[in-house]
Amino acid sequence: RRISASEIKRVLITLGYDEVGEIKTAQQQVGLAFLLALETAMRLGEMLALEPRDLHLDQRYLTIRDSKNDDRRDVPLTQRAVELLRRLPEDRLFSTSRDQASVLFGRAVRKAGIDDLRFHDSRHEAITRLARKLDVLDLARMIGHRDLRSLRTYYNATAQEIAQRLD
Repeated sequence: RRISASEIKRVLITLGYDEVGEIKTAQQQVGLAFLLALETAMRLGEMLALEPRDLHLDQRYLTIRDSKNDDRRDVPLTQRAVELLRRLPEDRLFSTSRDQASVLFGRAVRKAGIDDLRFHDSRHEAITRLARKLDVLDLARMIGHRDLRSLRTYYNATAQEIAQRLD
């Protein structure tokens, strides 16, 4: 499922996320995590488990020490992702649990009047966006896929998007 700009905006408003100012509430943390997921294709649990020692922002990457498939991986970061991570408190980064974040995101989606959006859909959206910028091997490495066939599950470019890259 692709996520529209309008849906992103509505969810962020509902979570009380603002592009400026301190991230103070759990809802705002979830909003930032949602934006970070759209930039990196990271899973919610991977983001919430990050520790300050995992960030290498000057080199524009972070380290996931324990992923879904128990692999350690380094995730390259866009400039936007670095900006988002710099907004978090340096001593603890995220303080919300995965379960709490999932509940807060679900409530925000319902309150925003969106029926079928899950946090994990941000991974699909991010992979589709990243596929425009990276070759398939770099993309697989970034998102932690060993099997390139599994990328088909996540990559959902439209025929129009593919056609635009042909010229």
